[in-house]
Amino acid sequence: MNTHGSLLGFKHYLPSFFQRLPYHAYDLLTLKTSAKRAQAIIVSSKFEYEDALEFGIPKEKLHVIPMGVKVIENIKEKAENDTLQLLFVGRIARVRRIELLLKAVESLTFPFHLSIVGGEEITSSVSRSGYLQELKLLTQELNLNSKVTFVGRKSQEELKAYYQNADVFIYPSKYENFGQPILEAGAHGLPIIATPVGVARDIVKDGETGFLTSDNPKAMGNCIQILRDSDLRKQIGMRIKDLIRREFDWDNIIGQYISLYNSF
Repeated sequence: MNTHGSLLGFKHYLPSFFQRLPYHAYDLLTLKTSAKRAQAIIVSSKFEYEDALEFGIPKEKLHVIPMGVKVIENIKEKAENDTLQLLFVGRIARVRRIELLLKAVESLTFPFHLSIVGGEEITSSVSRSGYLQELKLLTQELNLNSKVTFVGRKSQEELKAYYQNADVFIYPSKYENFGQPILEAGAHGLPIIATPVGVARDIVKDGETGFLTSDNPKAMGNCIQILRDSDLRKQIGMRIKDLIRREFDWDNIIGQYISLYNSF
């Protein structure tokens, strides 16, 4: 059984007990039968592993096998540019806390441009709509209109150009069970600044492959400031690509699935 997400994800983004009640009721009514009958349960990150333990899955049944990604080789070297290109990719949802990123870049005193790629999505039936419009209003209030572009949804093929043109990838989410854009950014050799969610906990090592940050905009801004150094960005980019090539290459991931399947 592959959980394809956290077994307890709802508790991370539904604020009240009554909003969580249908999920608890479902688990009570089904007695968590599917999970209990499975001989092996696959989770994709440490984050999902911890949630699965809390859900009641025995350790001996759990296997961490992440999603894979193709490392992008032979990327053309970027031309030297005084403007630091910052990037966020993901569904525009309140759980992503993009407002923190806007507040973080407001304090930057050097030339930068932030591209926010993604369309608005509602991740829960109790979430309010209108988040994208709120972000655009905040951008205007912070006098960032000339420095921030809301790009909208892009296909996987179109996304490649945004990853390749960026200098730093930033992901301030409150909750992710995995966070595929984080992995994709690393596969393109981008230093990552992220909150400790999903796969960020597995691939972001402070000062080596990026920085794990708190939800404090000032702390986020300080990390961006450090990565203004182009030589440091190149070193970090090489390290994170090497890590992902070793641990997240699809051949490696498929091999882990086959090995687990053959163990029964």
